[in-house]
Amino acid sequence: MSLAPFLLAWRTTPLHDREVVDALVDPAHAGPSPQLTAALRDWPGTYYWSTEPDGRHLVLTRATRQVREAWLRHALLLAITFFLTTMSGAVISGALPARLGVLFNPTAWDLEFFGAWVHGFTFSLPLLAILLAHELGHYLTGRRYQVDVSPPHFIPGPPMPIGIGTFGAFIRLRTILSDRRQLLDIGAAGPLAGFVVALPVLWIGLALSQHALQLGPGSMMIESGWGPIWLGDSVVTLAVRHLARLGSGPLILHPTAFAGWLGMFVTMLNLLPIGQLDGGHILYSAAPKMHQRVARIFWVVVILLGYFSKSWLAWGIIVLLLSRGQFSHPPVLDAYRPLPRSRWWVLAASLLLFILTFAPAPWL
Repeated sequence: MSLAPFLLAWRTTPLHDREVVDALVDPAHAGPSPQLTAALRDWPGTYYWSTEPDGRHLVLTRATRQVREAWLRHALLLAITFFLTTMSGAVISGALPARLGVLFNPTAWDLEFFGAWVHGFTFSLPLLAILLAHELGHYLTGRRYQVDVSPPHFIPGPPMPIGIGTFGAFIRLRTILSDRRQLLDIGAAGPLAGFVVALPVLWIGLALSQHALQLGPGSMMIESGWGPIWLGDSVVTLAVRHLARLGSGPLILHPTAFAGWLGMFVTMLNLLPIGQLDGGHILYSAAPKMHQRVARIFWVVVILLGYFSKSWLAWGIIVLLLSRGQFSHPPVLDAYRPLPRSRWWVLAASLLLFILTFAPAPWL
């Protein structure tokens, strides 16, 4: 059944991966009417409603191209990242020595090595679960809107004591988004999904942690093999430690607790309202004209936070390089379309999540 009888006007925008139709609905069918509801069942794609000054609109999307993904490459990157993060977990747990001659020399990886390596599962499995949940939040939401989005790319990194075995993960948006609603939903879905997984991981891990005998600059520490690494608190880590009745003394984090702490740290970093970080997407969706100005202010705040933790200086430089010094955001197809009231809770939840996970001095 054609939708034309129910519409006053429409505009079709062909993109490389899909076709987007912005349609002004006849007020007689804007309820929607039973006839329009029946016609929409036959639409070969997705749609949603938008209330605008001139009336009720339908935003309809229909895929026009199927992308063949390099799934083997994604699986290989995930496997390498799993191996290296498991190695890091084994070092944190004390099962593997932090000797570079052993960790970076495949000829030394014998049965004894792998017998110790498996102790790192308590770190790698929860950490990758958090990162995967975060990226799948972006990916599945993008697929629901039928936009061209890549599967998660995991980035391997050096294991402990140099790194944690990964530099994180990301997805690629390979097309322009239709409007700010899509940008908000896709941008916020990652941090929200990652937090849902990170919270129980943190709780379980803290319950398995031990009280430290030594005092230090922070409230939590991990053993890197080259000495302790002290970590700072956010509101959520303070709250979970209080609810778990772990007292106020410093803790030696179990590898699972460190994975949960990293999950909160990654959530906080991604929610910084700068450039094309998740927080930058959310900020642009709420106030596109203010995005660049607010992003620059927050970048200055990040640099000033380097007084409390030198790690902020490193993140500030990384964000500056990734943004090429502009902190700008690519446009959406219909920036004029207002955010619906139904999405205000997403903005509020994102702001609350940033406050809960913010750590003024994460690495001490």
